[in-house]
Amino acid sequence: MPMAYSATSAIMNILQLIALVGVAFALFHAIRQRPDAFTAADKLNKPGWVAILAVALLILLVFPVVGFVGIIAVVAIGVYLVDVRPKVDDIQRGPRW
Repeated sequence: MPMAYSATSAIMNILQLIALVGVAFALFHAIRQRPDAFTAADKLNKPGWVAILAVALLILLVFPVVGFVGIIAVVAIGVYLVDVRPKVDDIQRGPRW
């Protein structure tokens, strides 16, 4: 029984670390972007995304990633990284062709 508990604990710690690295990367990316790139990409404005990601960071520092609130934070991070970040990067760099 202790072996299973330690494996589960290790998996939870790895998930928590991955989520914290993801939110740190997303928050750093959002802070470095121009404010007009968010509106040009037809997304929520820069202060809105910075606030959402900062709250997600605070949530992940306090709550476990597999809890209800932690999952909401991970979804917010995923939306930024998968939807908003590529659009903002395309606006600032132009098309990749």
